[in-house]
Amino acid sequence: MARFRFLPALAVFSTLAWGQAPERKIDPTFLRRNVDQVQARPADISSDSCSYKPLFGAGDADASIARGVVRYGEATVSKGGCKAVKYPGEEQIYVVMEGSGTLHYGTETSPVKKHDFMYLPAGIEHSMENTSAAPLRFFVMGFRVPQDTPPPPKLMIANWDEIQKQQVGGHPDSVVYQLMMGDTTSKRDRLPAAHLMVSLYVMEFAPGGTNFPHHHDSEEEIYVLLDGTGDMVAGSGMDGVEGKFPAKPGDAYFFRMNCTVGFYASKNGQAHILAVRSTYPRRGGPRGN
Repeated sequence: MARFRFLPALAVFSTLAWGQAPERKIDPTFLRRNVDQVQARPADISSDSCSYKPLFGAGDADASIARGVVRYGEATVSKGGCKAVKYPGEEQIYVVMEGSGTLHYGTETSPVKKHDFMYLPAGIEHSMENTSAAPLRFFVMGFRVPQDTPPPPKLMIANWDEIQKQQVGGHPDSVVYQLMMGDTTSKRDRLPAAHLMVSLYVMEFAPGGTNFPHHHDSEEEIYVLLDGTGDMVAGSGMDGVEGKFPAKPGDAYFFRMNCTVGFYASKNGQAHILAVRSTYPRRGGPRGN
């Protein structure tokens, strides 16, 4: 009798051990969101007049996928302001997409307008205020840095409309770049300001243009399609064929380190992408030192 009870038990054990392994979620190599479809959620800067849509990082369901990127989202301010914040281990970038207002930076204030972008270092309190009836909308980007990272001697702010469009070596001539911000050693960007963030820029694609699929060995990257349509490239198979996804304005992609990334604009018109790239943090410090 004991023998017949043992065999079914052994069969069940065999099924669990070798037959049907429990399901395990695998981390994606990229994340896809659309700004218009993401719901606003409470955040550090939220107030009665300031809402925040988390796209990647803090507030997003897949926050753990991004490593150097602490947060990336869109803030909208009606008449009033956002709560002031400062982070001892996070550098931030704001990029104004619509409207105008006032940046409060430490003890300073600065007017801001559409397409202004600014570096907000770790440890300095900052906030945005809107005194007009029209909404003020801006992207919030945050990157992990050591708590002793020094701030620049003054507020670093510029406007991307004032930056010359140029080709970048290794990329087709069907895309031109406006190089907005780089790290503190940059010689080509308008603002050499950041530490973990290494490149903030706008790409303008000619109809049918591309930046060619590629990957970055040590960096995470985020694309937001501002206007136009086309195919976003995210990942590839063993045969080297890129994964293509139809893209429309507001589509945002987070690409993990080594993920294939690229864009093919449709032939119907130009397209613009706001892109930011940051170093993947490793042991010994965010820059791998």
